[in-house]
Amino acid sequence: MTNAGDTPTQVQSTLTSLEVQPRKRWLPILGAVIVLFIAVAALWDVATNDRFRWPVVLEYLFNQQILSGVALTLILTVVSMTVGILLGIVLAIMRLAHNRTISWAAQAYIWFFRGTPLLVQLIFWYNIAALYPVVALGLPFGGPSIVLGESNVLITPLTAALLGLALNEAAYMAEIIRSGIQSVDEGQRDAGRAIGMTDAKLMWRVVLPQAMRIVIPPTGNQVISMLKGTSLVSVLAISDLLYSAQIIYALNYQTIPLLLVACVWYLLLTSILTALQGRLEARYGRGFQPRTERKKDRTKRAQSIIENGAATA
Repeated sequence: MTNAGDTPTQVQSTLTSLEVQPRKRWLPILGAVIVLFIAVAALWDVATNDRFRWPVVLEYLFNQQILSGVALTLILTVVSMTVGILLGIVLAIMRLAHNRTISWAAQAYIWFFRGTPLLVQLIFWYNIAALYPVVALGLPFGGPSIVLGESNVLITPLTAALLGLALNEAAYMAEIIRSGIQSVDEGQRDAGRAIGMTDAKLMWRVVLPQAMRIVIPPTGNQVISMLKGTSLVSVLAISDLLYSAQIIYALNYQTIPLLLVACVWYLLLTSILTALQGRLEARYGRGFQPRTERKKDRTKRAQSIIENGAATA
């Protein structure tokens, strides 16, 4: 007996005791050997090159100043991505709005922040006091206002970094979330409206959960890019991971070992984020991707088919 979903090739392969071996292709094997040889040779050269000064790398790997920089880098990443995602959701909904004024406003925001370099935006926010010495809330065109304080006091280097990173990230997340929303079938919206859902409830309960499957992979890439992009705040003299390493090697002149320390931490953090991204993709991708069967399960099923066939005969 065979399953209804089996193809003729699968049925034939399960009913025979002969195991078909694929033909060996020597060119891919040769290519793999060459790549492996180059990789081993490069690793050996790096490990045995005394100019890398690996003892110095190990000495500063868990230095207190370096660990403080790692913590600040994580804080910048988490806060900036959280604000960027929330603002990106708002911008994506505005971008898809039927009101042209609202849609154009979102498009203008995305156009500006995606069209200017992040480093320029960070420096701009750091020097915002040159344009607006005082931060105030009030009516435009000379109306009454409430002064909140001086810009140099309110916009600290850390605040400028968070503003630059979060507002820039929101522009990219808006396009990612918009593509995810548009990937949801229109019939899902019709079904929600048919049971009396409001547009807001329909978006949060029906559309966005289904859009997560499309949104998560590029969002994971954006989180990793944000983690590495926080190194740009070193121009604002913020003691993130890279700036902490720069301060140390400015004193002891161990430039390469301290840069390697920063690279090790960046690689470790990105590896953790990549693993978490894979788990989220697997969770939200359930029901959309076919599950692969293990070899043992296929063997057991083939044996049961053969035994049932023999018993029937």
